[in-house]
Amino acid sequence: MTGELRSTYLTSPEGRASVHSAGEPGEPPVLLLSGAGVDNALLSWRHLIPVLAGDHHVLALDWPKQGQSRPWSGRVTHERMLRCVTDVLDRFGLSSAALVGLSQGGALALATAIQHPGRVDRLVALAPAGILSFPPVVHQALWLTARLPLLNTVLPTAMLGSRERIAGFARKALFAGPVPDFEDIVDEIEEEVREGGAGSSDWQNASIGPLRMRVDLRPRLREIACPTLIIQGDKDVGVPPARARDAAALIPGGRFELLRGVGHWSNRQAPAQVNALIAGFLRPMDGADPLG
Repeated sequence: MTGELRSTYLTSPEGRASVHSAGEPGEPPVLLLSGAGVDNALLSWRHLIPVLAGDHHVLALDWPKQGQSRPWSGRVTHERMLRCVTDVLDRFGLSSAALVGLSQGGALALATAIQHPGRVDRLVALAPAGILSFPPVVHQALWLTARLPLLNTVLPTAMLGSRERIAGFARKALFAGPVPDFEDIVDEIEEEVREGGAGSSDWQNASIGPLRMRVDLRPRLREIACPTLIIQGDKDVGVPPARARDAAALIPGGRFELLRGVGHWSNRQAPAQVNALIAGFLRPMDGADPLG
């Protein structure tokens, strides 16, 4: 990581939330929201932060139970995650900011733009969750998995119990080709697993109801009023590209970028390409339409 990186802790009855920041206060603010599971703020955004810090006040949130947002007690619901976003904005005295989110973070960025439209200036969602549904048998299996800690925490942690297994998981589930700093990523995931285990997040588990998804943002995507960009890898095994394209089409003026040969974790597999898209979208030329 280049440049000065600062850490701030937001305290609450449940625990502390860590926010990494870079760039100068007073510059256009952008809040980065990482994914679920073995992710954290620096794992997802270490290549993007220095790119944006020259022109923005960059904030990167460790979700509760990730990174440095430990210890944390109790379940972290969808509503509590949304409050984490607004808590960060309030703590830094920001009436609004641009949001950039990956997967789970993409869903929370979209949800914030729906629930708190005045607080989101621009929005970038990478392979966002919250836009999916599954066939009945698949859905019931996911719901059962979400309810049983043995399946959603104990076994995933055991399955990622060695560096070799972590590398295999990353190649199959997160990427779809060469990664510039793959060994560094494996090191970072290994540290996250050691500190907090593996498995699905509280938000992921709670988003699946017995008959349908509890978190399905698609019916309300038309309410999003800010400029929005959705970035999607065409080889993503977690979020089907067609679902992301359809979601972008539901957002008024929504823009969609499909990355060829890229998997779910596009910001780590193709950081130069993704960072250029995000930086350009957040810093449009004077008088230009950011959606054009």
